[in-house]
Amino acid sequence: MDGTERIAIDAAIGRITAKHVNAPIDLPPFDASAMDGYAVDATGLDHADEKRFDVIGESLAGRPSASSLSPGDTIRVFTGAAMPEGANAVVLQEDAVRQGATMITAPPVHHDQHVRHRGHDVRQGAELCCRGTRLSHFHLAWFAACGIEEVTVSRRIRVGVFSTGDELVERGRALGPGQVYDSNRFAITSLLREKAVETFDLGCIADDPQVIANSLEKACKNTDLLVTSGGVSVGDADYVKEAVDRIGRIEFWKIALKPGKPLAVGRVGPALFFGLPGNPVSAIVTYLLFVAPTIDRLGGHEPTPPLTLTATVHARVRHSLGRREYLRGTLRSSDGRLVVTPTGDQGSNRLATFAGANCLMVVDEDKKDIEDGESVDVILLPDEGAHLMHS
Repeated sequence: MDGTERIAIDAAIGRITAKHVNAPIDLPPFDASAMDGYAVDATGLDHADEKRFDVIGESLAGRPSASSLSPGDTIRVFTGAAMPEGANAVVLQEDAVRQGATMITAPPVHHDQHVRHRGHDVRQGAELCCRGTRLSHFHLAWFAACGIEEVTVSRRIRVGVFSTGDELVERGRALGPGQVYDSNRFAITSLLREKAVETFDLGCIADDPQVIANSLEKACKNTDLLVTSGGVSVGDADYVKEAVDRIGRIEFWKIALKPGKPLAVGRVGPALFFGLPGNPVSAIVTYLLFVAPTIDRLGGHEPTPPLTLTATVHARVRHSLGRREYLRGTLRSSDGRLVVTPTGDQGSNRLATFAGANCLMVVDEDKKDIEDGESVDVILLPDEGAHLMHS
């Protein structure tokens, strides 16, 4: 999508860079001591006998010494402090004996030991990250260290989110006969907070073909992507696909996936359209597999394949040939190996299977039942990487 903006780095977490970012300075900007100790000229000290130095000053972080070293001199230095002129090595304080104004050390002292040279982290002009990078906390910390205040990023993708169904009720209201609370719209808008998007919560549409068509036509004028849940299956009251067929176009419908078979993808006016299934688990899985990477691409970021691990299954998993299945599971480390356990009954209506999960177990379409003790591929769910080794 076209459009960029210049923003402060403290507002840039998760945003996508629209230009290469280059270092404006050397980092560090001077030769610095990597340890507390004594700055010396190491010339000739590789095999010298015990050596005595006259301590002529000190260099602290932010308060460098103005003195230059002559042969036989040393300056006390601290971690991060600038190396004095004439010094090319640091003797660790634990390798030195201080006697008044004299420092005594034993060889060897090697050239460049415990010295961080100017530009050791990055040289001025070098690339910090390329265009299309999704900015992490670690990128931004690097930018801050280089004195960068602002960065040019792609504009936020505008995403409109609907749910559909006469049975849906907003939280806080009493349920009537045959009604359930609307969780899909909440789940999708919550997941979208992790993306570089501007989200429009467009509410719930009644099961009326004309109302659905009018709502989508209005919403597409101010959005890049429309996401609905429900109304794309084959029931008599599933009107969303029919409406999109009439006012836009459906690119494809139904995929060999469980859960999530009735996914519909197309376009309404200028906006891309994703019609997610109505079952809560199906809506979440299809969002993670299809909508999330599409948002990244629209924002200029090329999504990478998810990190896939191999784990031993601690259960028997029944599976029918023909559809790839994503089962919710709990991944943990046990006796030096990864073990995954399904989170109970995997019905596509059961949000409970997600509440206790940290991964998706992938069962290929050509695979039959998986027996207890067999291996299976697993994909970590968002934000679970830090918890991989927790039991």
